[in-house]
Amino acid sequence: MKIKEKEFEKILQELKDLAQQLGAVVRFEKGDFKGGYCLLKENKIIIINKMANYQRKVMILAAALKELGIEEMYLSPKIREVIDEMVVSE
Repeated sequence: MKIKEKEFEKILQELKDLAQQLGAVVRFEKGDFKGGYCLLKENKIIIINKMANYQRKVMILAAALKELGIEEMYLSPKIREVIDEMVVSE
């Protein structure tokens, strides 16, 4: 799947909405880290490096969502394909 750079912003928003449906908070922070999913006092948190490009942010968020368990959820075919491809290509 070929995704244009400008499409990543829209995909990122859709993935953030999906994370919210799963009860996870997505935070963009500065620092020397890649990012990912963690539990903080029983709260689901996905931290993403604010300085990463959109493609990297989508990759991190896709991997975190996969870890949270999205197999049983309805996802649009495009979003499911993005998640499957981004996580494999990491």
